[in-house]
Amino acid sequence: MEAYIKKGERTAVFFLLYSLIFYLFFNTLKYTLPFVLGIIFALICRKPAYYLTMTFKIKPWLASLLSSIVFFIILIGTIFLCGTAIINETVSLTKFIPEYIGNLANSLYDNLMKLNDTFIINIDSNILSSLESSISDTAASVVATTVNLSTLIIQKILAILGSVPYIAMVIIFTLLATYYITLNLISPHSKNILKVAGIKVNRTVEIALEMRKMIFNFSLSYLLIVFITFLATLIGFTILRIPYAFLLSLLCGIFDIMPILGMAIVYIPLALINFLQGNYFTGLALLILWIIVMVVRQIIEPKIMSTTLGLNPLAVLAAIFIGIEAGGVLGMLFFMFLVVFYTVLNELKVI
Repeated sequence: MEAYIKKGERTAVFFLLYSLIFYLFFNTLKYTLPFVLGIIFALICRKPAYYLTMTFKIKPWLASLLSSIVFFIILIGTIFLCGTAIINETVSLTKFIPEYIGNLANSLYDNLMKLNDTFIINIDSNILSSLESSISDTAASVVATTVNLSTLIIQKILAILGSVPYIAMVIIFTLLATYYITLNLISPHSKNILKVAGIKVNRTVEIALEMRKMIFNFSLSYLLIVFITFLATLIGFTILRIPYAFLLSLLCGIFDIMPILGMAIVYIPLALINFLQGNYFTGLALLILWIIVMVVRQIIEPKIMSTTLGLNPLAVLAAIFIGIEAGGVLGMLFFMFLVVFYTVLNELKVI
């Protein structure tokens, strides 16, 4: 009985400390962002730098510098290309949607009038006027919402670009942090730093290393899931010749953070538009593609998470569902990391 009480006390202390650290981490992120990114990027650059050191006998400082610079060139180039594609497609979409919605509204009203003439229903003129007004108002509302959303996206991108001094400072500090952390990770002296006297310190190092591995695996796993959604959607949209496939697929990947509902924000309006246009095959294909991608995502997410992290799939599902219901994306991260850290500490007999 006493053992269970102690375990309960340790679990309670763990939960309180974890909640406090989680809160402080996200509320101080604007101050620590370069160093957090530096740690993440250093973990990515560590193996290439170590390979350069061991294979070509390059000094650790030079190997760290080369791997950090190459990584940043690739990263910034990818962001620039993706940003350019997003801006171009958003501007094009903003110009296209008002005209398209207007034509669709006119077509819908014309079809209604043809239906009235064909079946000699003789719909009251007041009803027809009301329907015409409703269709026009709805079309105007959709156009305004789309234009506002597109404008907001462009404004956000321009605002980010306008913060050049801050961005430049973050990039420089992140690059320096990545370099120094990578250097420390591959330096021969780093092993000596860990060899501190005392069992408790060694235990702390063991816990820290295990947690680092779990966090890295979690981040990589979730990025893989989002990328699979983006890629499957992009391939499907390209085959179906959906306009602005890249932008819409990227939105699906972003909205995919919200399971089930997320992708529906893109897929269902596209399907409805195609049905209204008379493109029944494309509309049906979009609905089928949405169901396939959604089902595959629900299947692979617990599988990938449990395989890479060694977690129970049921615990992963519960953490995702409870987290989203409790606090959206941030809530999901809170409960997912709670499960990860609890699993690590439990396996290491800390709690």
